[in-house]
Amino acid sequence: MNTKLSLPTLALSLTVLACGNGSGSSDGATIAVVTTVSPIRNIIENVGGDRVTVRSLVPEGTNSHTFEPPPSAARHIAEADLIVINGLNLELPALELAESNKGRGVEIVFLGEATVSTGEYVYDFSFPEEGGDPNPHLWTDPILAAAYADHVRDALGRLDPGGAAYYAANAAAFRARIDLLDAAVNAAVSTIPEEQRRLLTYHDSFPYFGARYGLTIIGAIQPSNFSEPSPREVADLIGQIRELGVRAIFGSEVFPSEVLKTIADEAGAVQVDTLRDDDLPGEAGDPENTYLAMMVEDVRAIVRGLGGDAAALDGFDTTDSWVPFDEFANN
Repeated sequence: MNTKLSLPTLALSLTVLACGNGSGSSDGATIAVVTTVSPIRNIIENVGGDRVTVRSLVPEGTNSHTFEPPPSAARHIAEADLIVINGLNLELPALELAESNKGRGVEIVFLGEATVSTGEYVYDFSFPEEGGDPNPHLWTDPILAAAYADHVRDALGRLDPGGAAYYAANAAAFRARIDLLDAAVNAAVSTIPEEQRRLLTYHDSFPYFGARYGLTIIGAIQPSNFSEPSPREVADLIGQIRELGVRAIFGSEVFPSEVLKTIADEAGAVQVDTLRDDDLPGEAGDPENTYLAMMVEDVRAIVRGLGGDAAALDGFDTTDSWVPFDEFANN
């Protein structure tokens, strides 16, 4: 998801996504955290537990590239105790807004830059190196998402030393769940026939995931300007799919596209249009409205679409991993 929106778009609103019971920081108030997309929001929730309230710039189920929210974002940023963004030039308008409106001394955490070095940046179909912007979708790699949680843990601990041990315990619990997910994903992907371990997606969101689990990313259908591909590009994709014997192509619930069916029909491939990269399943507050659930759904779709067996993911606990502060303190 490439949220290079105009400044007015991101300057307009925040969707309030609160968790907890208001019993968080040492003075009795929760820490106000502002972030951008829902996977990062949920990672922060899993680390901060009921000592934080997280406000996300982009509502669930919304195309964040074109969303036009109402005008309250600047006020919420001004009230934030901590601002967490993905970085890697994903949210430049949001960053400009944050820098202009944040309170004195409020930290802005850049998760992407803290997680990978410049030598680890991925430049690809929608993010060519000559454009200067690396692919920012680190969080679709669960191991990198666990690193995001560690950086959130450290930032919250700096802001709220009294809760540092709580944040550390929550981050450890999240990482433990990620380790289980990583093992399940590896097991599921290993069932895909080797010649079918090729991934063609509509939106260019899975390069770090593909590298982690041995899937070759052969392309992205959606051009970098979020238009539909040209007839020439469609013809080239159909030829590439036929030549490589690609079994399935993967679309997105957030980016519906009629051209996917055309490509799939002409190339003799299966169309799977349920992948998510920044839209969590269910509704806010639902137990399945989690980063873990999003990743399990995506992996199931990819593995089954490419001819593998996703049974390794059956029964995986996709609910939030954090515990209430009172429960932590009493143990």
